Amino acid sequence: MASAPDIFNAAMSLSSPQRAELARQLLLSLEAETVDEDVDGAWGEEIEKRRQAIRAGQPLRDWEDVLADIRKSLASKGQG
Repeated sequence: MASAPDIFNAAMSLSSPQRAELARQLLLSLEAETVDEDVDGAWGEEIEKRRQAIRAGQPLRDWEDVLADIRKSLASKGQG
């Protein structure tokens, strides 16, 4: 079996799109070891909840605003 550095060096000779696909496949292989069995169902429920909120006219928030709120909350707890 090839060593990790040998595999890395071989991967670096691939085109950018090929490396991206390889990285995606490697990440998916790791997720398969740690994924909760109910994750698909939970995401489906969350997507439906968000879809209903949008249809009900609830405002959406930008990721930057959400992240700022998280950082502020952590800082106030002495964790940021």
